Amino acid sequence: MDKNPKETTPQPQKESAAFICSRDTLDGAYPSLLLATNARRQGMEAAIFFTFMGINVIRKGGTKNLKFYPPGFLGAIPGMPSMATGMMKKKIENAGIPEVEDMMDMAQAEGVKFVGCRMTVDMMELKEDDFIDGVEIWTAEDFIKHARNCKISMFT
Repeated sequence: MDKNPKETTPQPQKESAAFICSRDTLDGAYPSLLLATNARRQGMEAAIFFTFMGINVIRKGGTKNLKFYPPGFLGAIPGMPSMATGMMKKKIENAGIPEVEDMMDMAQAEGVKFVGCRMTVDMMELKEDDFIDGVEIWTAEDFIKHARNCKISMFT
């Protein structure tokens, strides 16, 4: 009696990648979005865990407030973050890089999972309606269980 090979041969589990976004800045959002989208394009499952201030990236309207803060004392000079944000957005546009909101749409369209941190949601007293469509809420334990089996796990 022949056995069906699909029944006897375990199917390999798809490789996966996990990224953590903890800052609601341009340089906080772009790396995780770019890496997760490219992981999906390589055939991997991909999730981004948004925690602490990074949770604002997945809030409705949150991408409109993202800024770039120059490193060091320059970021503390009044008006410098606004000027630096304008300069960075111009560089992003000149390089042909999509805006963060468009990157988020692309990432979700390609199957990147957006995950909010339960502790942060509770701490900031957020509700499910505060988030863009498609966001899941996980505890830190849930994320660790997921990330420990990932081929790639990065804090960006």
